[in-house]
Amino acid sequence: MKLLVTGGAGFIGSAVVRLAVARGHQVVNLDALTYAACLDNVASVADSPNYAFEHVDIRNRPALDTVFDRHQPDAVMHLAAESHVDRSIDGPGDFIETNITGTYNMLEAARSYWQARGRPDRFRFHHISTDEVFGSLPADPSVMFTEDTGYDPRSPYSASKAASDHLVRAWAETYGLPVLLSNCSNNYGPYHFPEKLVPVIILNALAGKALPIYGDGSNIRDWLYVEDHADALLLVVEKGALGRSYNIGGCNERSNLDLVQTLCAILDDLRPKSGGSYADQITFVADRPGHDARYAIDPARIRDELGWQPSVSVEEGLRKTVQWYLDNPGWWQALQNREGVGRRLGTG
Repeated sequence: MKLLVTGGAGFIGSAVVRLAVARGHQVVNLDALTYAACLDNVASVADSPNYAFEHVDIRNRPALDTVFDRHQPDAVMHLAAESHVDRSIDGPGDFIETNITGTYNMLEAARSYWQARGRPDRFRFHHISTDEVFGSLPADPSVMFTEDTGYDPRSPYSASKAASDHLVRAWAETYGLPVLLSNCSNNYGPYHFPEKLVPVIILNALAGKALPIYGDGSNIRDWLYVEDHADALLLVVEKGALGRSYNIGGCNERSNLDLVQTLCAILDDLRPKSGGSYADQITFVADRPGHDARYAIDPARIRDELGWQPSVSVEEGLRKTVQWYLDNPGWWQALQNREGVGRRLGTG
């Protein structure tokens, strides 16, 4: 299968690219190389004859048409997006332009390509989204997001992703475009850009800096190891039912405070510091405006219909992640000077 992966130099997109090439797929990585992208993420497959790179912004429709014509993909995996909630609070415009207008451009370019080739049955447009479109859950562990949960986005980021989800469904209903959708929980793992919680805690701990926790740390997230997610995404695009939506979760709910304490314990074991624990650096800071209390995904549909389930527990995945950051300082040190990295954003 020839896959056009948008955002393939980003965190989740690069995991998809690496796994897809390893499995013998032809992959075209389309990325604008914004601040959060890094071609080092795909260096391990860059020389493969099954890999090609296109430096293109999804806001540029003519360039997208050229890419479709040049590579003629069998499927699109659309991951390109602005994704940091804090940045969306400070500057929502980029999120509207990329996540909504950019998705519209992708849909129109894909539809034009698909129609020009006689609407081939095997073509797929897989839109990858987030569980944040569903809003916030109560503490009751029996209540989880399903594919039928109503949308209730609370931040500019989640609102822009909700809008893009609606566009994809509309293009399927109105134009018959063969689409698939998936909504995932919080990803973590190697190559995670150092502005998100897990890498911030690891790198601040190593630097002897404060480990910031928003509010009282009681906000709960379901944590999904990025390589498990990439495996699920390839399964959806290959075997998912057209028009179907699949929720992909890690089945690993943890409060932010519990997660940070676990990271500190792992660091204490793998890279002990002289005197005390890394947990001594934990600092509670002002909460994010509109901070959702809890996310949790019920992955029953993808498990029952496609046979997928996560393979990595949060403790195992966090240990792998910490070890990767310890082993790859050259990767993250090169990103430390990028705009916004290392300072608090989204204070409202």
